[in-house]
Amino acid sequence: MARQRSPPRSAPRSSRGSRPARSHRAAHARSRERRARSARPRRPSEPRRRRPSRSPSAAWRSRGARREAPPRGGAPPAARPRRREGKGAPRGRDGAMASSARVAERRSAGAMSPPLLFSLPEARHRFTISTREALHHKTLKPLLNAFNQIPGSENEKKCTLDQAFRVIVEEEIINKAPCENLLAIISLAINGVTEGICTASTPFVLLGDVLDCLPLDQCDKIFTFVEKNVATWKSNMFYSAGKNYLLRMCNDLLRRLSKSQNTVFCGRIQLFLARLFPLSEKSEISLQHFSQENIDEGMDVEEGEMGDDEAPTSCSIPIDYNLYRKFWSLQDYFRNPVQCYEKVSWKTFLKYSEEVLAVFKSYKLDDTQASRKKLEELKTGGEHVYFAKFLTSEKLMDLQLSDSNFRRHILLQYLILFQYLKGQVKFKSSNYVLTDEQSLWIEDTTKAVYQLLSENPPDGERFSKMVEHILNTEENWNSWKNEGCPSFVKESEELTRLWNLCPDNMEACKSESREYMPTLEEFFEEAIEQADPENMVENKYKAVNNSNYGWRALRLLARRSPHFFQPTNQQFKSLPEYLENMVIKLAKELPPPSEEIKTGEDEDEEDNDALLKENNESPEVQRDKPMTGEQMEAFAIRLGEHWRVLAPYLEMKDSDIRQIEVDSDDVKMRAKQLLVAWQDQEGAHATPENLITALSKAGLGDLAESLTNDTDSGS
Repeated sequence: MARQRSPPRSAPRSSRGSRPARSHRAAHARSRERRARSARPRRPSEPRRRRPSRSPSAAWRSRGARREAPPRGGAPPAARPRRREGKGAPRGRDGAMASSARVAERRSAGAMSPPLLFSLPEARHRFTISTREALHHKTLKPLLNAFNQIPGSENEKKCTLDQAFRVIVEEEIINKAPCENLLAIISLAINGVTEGICTASTPFVLLGDVLDCLPLDQCDKIFTFVEKNVATWKSNMFYSAGKNYLLRMCNDLLRRLSKSQNTVFCGRIQLFLARLFPLSEKSEISLQHFSQENIDEGMDVEEGEMGDDEAPTSCSIPIDYNLYRKFWSLQDYFRNPVQCYEKVSWKTFLKYSEEVLAVFKSYKLDDTQASRKKLEELKTGGEHVYFAKFLTSEKLMDLQLSDSNFRRHILLQYLILFQYLKGQVKFKSSNYVLTDEQSLWIEDTTKAVYQLLSENPPDGERFSKMVEHILNTEENWNSWKNEGCPSFVKESEELTRLWNLCPDNMEACKSESREYMPTLEEFFEEAIEQADPENMVENKYKAVNNSNYGWRALRLLARRSPHFFQPTNQQFKSLPEYLENMVIKLAKELPPPSEEIKTGEDEDEEDNDALLKENNESPEVQRDKPMTGEQMEAFAIRLGEHWRVLAPYLEMKDSDIRQIEVDSDDVKMRAKQLLVAWQDQEGAHATPENLITALSKAGLGDLAESLTNDTDSGS
């Protein structure tokens, strides 16, 4: 008998007891709905929708109204027993569905949880720690791990890592760390750019920070690092991002340096920029302007200031105030050549130049004075010091005119000025044109200046030709600037066609058509004929005495002949003697040279005689003849790794065996070298019969039998 269920206990019907429970569940449902809505990413154009809130009682009434509404066109539904609310009330079908819905909502809300957001302070802290760890272990791995673990976009992490690098550099500079630590940080930044975890401009920003904060003696060490990595800066990954940083950095350094005290450092910076930028880079080319900043001051001398009391007593050139004033006034024309196109200025320049050049012609220096001055400099041990500006004191005028280097400076300034006035410069004004009279004077004066340079000791003639060559080369640069500094890279259709003949360059190099090395027979044919005593060629006319022939012969022997690397006890005093010995050995191995003039009948008779002779020879006779080079080469392949066993039975010394092992790692080449050494040692007794005997004693019966069969079949 089935047991009947007891009716559920009724819950109190008071609305006061049920409203708090319903209100609590409704609040939870709204909060879950808000969380699910916040987890879904909202589009920027989508407006934020707000659901109108209703009171718990209104929501209950709405649900009750929907439940009690009759269906369309039908009778009212049957009365349903009202579910009692209460603590012990059972959960029916509706309650189970509501519970499963709540579980599904919780799971979906957990699955759509928002991703971790990027935090700048946290990322910067982690990057700083990872950077110090990378510096300690001298590896980029800690930074790579941190970059992959920190949440956020790639650009956010790159910018944060760049900032971390600069912070660490700042701390190192404040703590007065050595330059090696700073260079290690910059090297890490370079590797970071290569791995793609920081921006390409980071190493250049760090270099700029370091050079701005360090004194000049430490900047020298940092710049040495910059010079060594010029290939890195020129690569595609760094050049576009860093060329402006490097140019600004070098210009800032040049402004800090003294051209007279730090001349070497300034020159290194200029050379670095020349290596970094291509020739067609317009930022390093002065296209149209002259540098008018270099002004030699101190020439404002009033007339009569140079009195007899102040004039040097050992004055060999008559110098007065007029000559002094005219001489230094020429520097203004050298500094700004455009003045020469004005009529009044040209007349002044013409007058002053004729007087100065006349003084140079009237008083010429000799080699004795120049050599005496050079000896005095060497005795004092002082180095030659170059100053960027002239010393314009009137008391030094006599000494300056007696100095050969000073004269060269002035005369070279004339030549540079004349080249500009005659040359075609793109940025010249159309009004800057010389007259025929001016052109004629410049041409005559140029010849006179070159003559003065050649007469100026020491090595005046050589210096004059060198200057002329440099100025002629400068004309090519002028024409290149006039054309707008085009690129030096020229594309040629013919070269492109030749380059594409074979896609694989290595295969093209291995082509038989590119084999230009002659054979031993072709190259030594003449030397073998000259070595024959029957030809009676004197030693001085032999090819082996030619040094060029000897150099090529050594290269060919190293590539084609095993005799070159074969150790020998013979001592050769000269290269011709060594080549003479090698020619004799090759003559034994190579076939005899063919005669140039032969009739057809003679050739047939010789062939028939040779054939009859070979047929008449027995196998024993063949085995007693010396082995040929082809026989040794074929047998060396079969001998292979057994050469070491055979060597003692060929009466080879231990030193020779060790030398063969050192010369080559290939067993076939070692076997060939062993046979060649045995042939050199035995001479005419290096026959197959003797080799077969040695193989039998060494326990290599199979090789001895194969050599016997080859000899018999060859006969």
